[in-house]
Amino acid sequence: MSVVLVTGGAGYVGSHAVKSLDEAGHTPVVLDNLSAGHRGAVKGAAFIEGDVRNTDAVRSALREHRVTAVMHFAGVLSVEESVQHPARYYDLNLGGSLSLLEAMRAEGVRRLVFSSTCAVYGDPVTTPIEENHPTRPINAYGETKLAVERALAHYSRAYGVQSIALRYFNAAGADSSGELGEAHEPELHLIPLVIRAAQSSAPVQVFGVNYPTEDGSCERDYVHVTDLADAHVRALGALEGFGEELVSRIYNLGTGKPHSVRGVIAAVERVTGRRVRVVEGSRREGDPAVLCASAERVAIDLGWRPRYIDLDEVVATAWAWHKKHPGGFDD
Repeated sequence: MSVVLVTGGAGYVGSHAVKSLDEAGHTPVVLDNLSAGHRGAVKGAAFIEGDVRNTDAVRSALREHRVTAVMHFAGVLSVEESVQHPARYYDLNLGGSLSLLEAMRAEGVRRLVFSSTCAVYGDPVTTPIEENHPTRPINAYGETKLAVERALAHYSRAYGVQSIALRYFNAAGADSSGELGEAHEPELHLIPLVIRAAQSSAPVQVFGVNYPTEDGSCERDYVHVTDLADAHVRALGALEGFGEELVSRIYNLGTGKPHSVRGVIAAVERVTGRRVRVVEGSRREGDPAVLCASAERVAIDLGWRPRYIDLDEVVATAWAWHKKHPGGFDD
């Protein structure tokens, strides 16, 4: 089994991956600067407070803990913010990833699972989106993630770094035990925003009501965070099976079933039994109308299929977390 450095392991998806790694018998080590993550989200793993942009600190962590593989979640992920402040995204997402890769190269760590995004595709030409779909990002978030993916291919050829990049669609839900969940400040994701609106009676804003979709609002593919964590562990297992083979692979992670913003609001109302007030607004720059995954390649190669398909079930896990942790994590 591997000793795995999990960058951003105190964050939403990263903390769920840490739990899945531990359950699979691996030894996770978390590196997080806590700019967006929570110390209280780190369960059963060594914790290092640090920044991936500090190459020397990353090298020290790799060496001290005898790390054999890395899962890289650290970064920033707001589409809207990336349009307004692209420099921050190039610094953190691209600069941080290159720093990590240099540390890995220097310390002889050759396996990396990279948290990428469907934002690399931009406005889709066809849906569901397959991995060979053109990559034409329309915001700095997608551009920086795509730049890292391209770097990984070069690092594989030149330095023998084996990598799998997972392009996932909209992460959603919470750990079924209620131990882990989603707690951002400010909150960016739709489901927790709608849940907050249901709890407080404050309105939730719908950005764009004239998209070419069934009800006029954006449609997204919501994939449960536990399913995402499982995919990362499977990707690590695949890398361990490649031996010395040079590999740089990419997979989509999604359900193949998109849901509209209005559909999410309706699901939250069904699950919570509460009404949600809606305020209609204009479209946000950088938001495609529909994003929906084809995840057949990862099913064939890694045996991964999402277990959480029903939107109400996904929302129910998030609702259970928010009821149990009204103040988020206790840091």
